[in-house]
Amino acid sequence: MLNVLAPALLLLNGLAAGVLLGTQLGGFPYLASLPTDRYVHAHAFFGQRYDPAMPFCLVGTVVLDAVLAVGTADTAARTLFAAAGVLAAATALISVTKNAPVNRWMRTVDPEHLPEDFRDPRREWGAWNHRRSLLTITALVVNCAALGFLL
Repeated sequence: MLNVLAPALLLLNGLAAGVLLGTQLGGFPYLASLPTDRYVHAHAFFGQRYDPAMPFCLVGTVVLDAVLAVGTADTAARTLFAAAGVLAAATALISVTKNAPVNRWMRTVDPEHLPEDFRDPRREWGAWNHRRSLLTITALVVNCAALGFLL
């Protein structure tokens, strides 16, 4: 069972961590540099592509971490899988409550006719994205350490 679940866990957690690292290295710095109207258009473009994939990767990571934490006899590995699952769950919680609502809203805003009360979400969105990036990358490191105890 470990031979199937461990690679799937690393794949899903690695994809999520890779996407979020990419947003830290290039995606968000690019968005932050744009004038507001171009930012709205670009944010909507990115959001509609990442939003369908990221929940699958994060929920899959949480589920597989839970299964491995329960099903692994090694105490250190079990503890690390559980910790990684909590980190991935925290990422999912931030995504659902902080980042995804902004992504959905941005897809409804017309960049050519910004509302007069438009409040640029970049600073807050970027801060929450940074937090979830750190959590997901840390979860991947912890998952790798857990698997190290099982090799």
